[in-house]
Amino acid sequence: MKNNLISKKNPVMERKYKTFKDFYPYYLTEHSDPTCRAMHYLGTTGLFAVIAAAILLSNAKWLFLLPVIGYGFAWVGHFVFEKNKPATFQYPLYSLGSDFVMYFHFLTGQIDRKLEEAHKTVQAG
Repeated sequence: MKNNLISKKNPVMERKYKTFKDFYPYYLTEHSDPTCRAMHYLGTTGLFAVIAAAILLSNAKWLFLLPVIGYGFAWVGHFVFEKNKPATFQYPLYSLGSDFVMYFHFLTGQIDRKLEEAHKTVQAG
């Protein structure tokens, strides 16, 4: 039996995104599960903590943890809770930027509204 994460094609992902503005609604719909989003928020917060530690301790070696912290939490969120393939694999820069925008929307209390808008946009698109 094939793993559905790998073999299942997402028709929306088949679309080629040319702008960040077009990509971000899709990105949000791939983060519908609140636990997946929470894992992303933990990873992003961890990124800032690692950067702060590197600066405060004057030790750049801390920066080697950035990919582990940033991607580790996010990928657990996708593979365990959301049960989908991270957009990072096809759209690495848009995905990275989207993670920070989603984090901002979470911190400012806009995430639920943005998710609702994203689902409408993707369904209409």
